[in-house]
Amino acid sequence: MTASAELTCRAVTAEEIAHYAEHGWAKLPGFLPRGTVAALLAMAQTKMGRDGKGNAVSPMKQPFFNPEVTGGPGNPQLRPLLDGIGRGAKALMRRSQRIEARYFGDFFAVKLPASRETAHSGAGATYFHQDFTNWALDRSGGMTFWIALADLAPESGTMSFLSGSHREGVLGHYRTYDEGEDIFDDFPELRDPARLTEPLSYAAGDATVHSVMTVHGAGENRTDGPRWAYIVTANPSDARWNGAPPEAYSTEGMELRQELDEARFPVIG
Repeated sequence: MTASAELTCRAVTAEEIAHYAEHGWAKLPGFLPRGTVAALLAMAQTKMGRDGKGNAVSPMKQPFFNPEVTGGPGNPQLRPLLDGIGRGAKALMRRSQRIEARYFGDFFAVKLPASRETAHSGAGATYFHQDFTNWALDRSGGMTFWIALADLAPESGTMSFLSGSHREGVLGHYRTYDEGEDIFDDFPELRDPARLTEPLSYAAGDATVHSVMTVHGAGENRTDGPRWAYIVTANPSDARWNGAPPEAYSTEGMELRQELDEARFPVIG
């Protein structure tokens, strides 16, 4: 695939929309075609090296993954893919036709092998949490697309979901958990093996999508190589800043309860 080739994804299906509504997450097999996966992986490895740690060390200290941004909707190669994901997000939201999907972020998320020393974050487990509490928005409805850029087995640290947890309400910010603990230590009544999926297997190009309210996590990467994934987050276009200080974006110049600005968070679709 050439640098100028258009990157695409398929549409979500009615069955996937129904599964997402019921469980708070859905698996999207073959979400990206092979050429798009290859182009994204090449982009990631150009920025991060083949070992996944050639980029600058992120100032955000967390064990989940080593992040690297892409340029987002301003990248003309990526914009068609982000628009396709935006159409999928709009369908999954099941809101009125006037509500679109608004871009919130996209980045490569490389979970580094736990057995190897690194100065980067992202060589530990992703403890179980919700995304919503870190986004400082006045309404839910947002979601995360988690896309495999290589074939990934559970031992590489793939996603698990607590099905139905998008109906449990807000369960606390992940930085309030004590060391070595997660959401199940604060809410032990949610620790239900019948609802918690096993870590999933992904073929390159497969994706999962989960609600901003869905409890999810991932184990350590117990392989010898990096776990290559690409993440895109989206919100409903009417979401507004709730006044809290988020980690995910700067609120300088923003006013309380304003919609996210189009320059940084454009509508995609």
